[in-house]
Amino acid sequence: MPSPTDIRPPFTAETAAAKVQAAEDAWNSRDPERVALAYTEDSEWRNRDEFLNGRDEIREFLRRKWAREQGYRLKKSMWAFGDNRIAVRFEYESHDEDGQWWRSYGNENWEFDETGLMAKRYASINDVRIDAGDRRIAVD
Repeated sequence: MPSPTDIRPPFTAETAAAKVQAAEDAWNSRDPERVALAYTEDSEWRNRDEFLNGRDEIREFLRRKWAREQGYRLKKSMWAFGDNRIAVRFEYESHDEDGQWWRSYGNENWEFDETGLMAKRYASINDVRIDAGDRRIAVD
């Protein structure tokens, strides 16, 4: 599995797709320490209505997220790419503490530094209540 800095800009279709897959794999680990390593020390995020700066805030956000979004499973696909930017669309499924399942849809815009770490991440996300039987993202 590639490390965050193994795939660096400028991106080609192949390397951008590999970067998206590496991000999906990392997020599906639900390991805040591992995921945070893909971002610069001063990475700038917007996630829904939350604005984060730096790895420490990212780690804390991810801990809260995965404590709340149980059974989390994510699927990403590349939308577009450029020199040091990638746009993705995604969906993920999770359930809350009451057992209610949710599917969340969204788009992300990513910008990378020259070492391959993500310097900016802007995410727009919408949530839809689903029945457990309507899940479509396979669980390992």
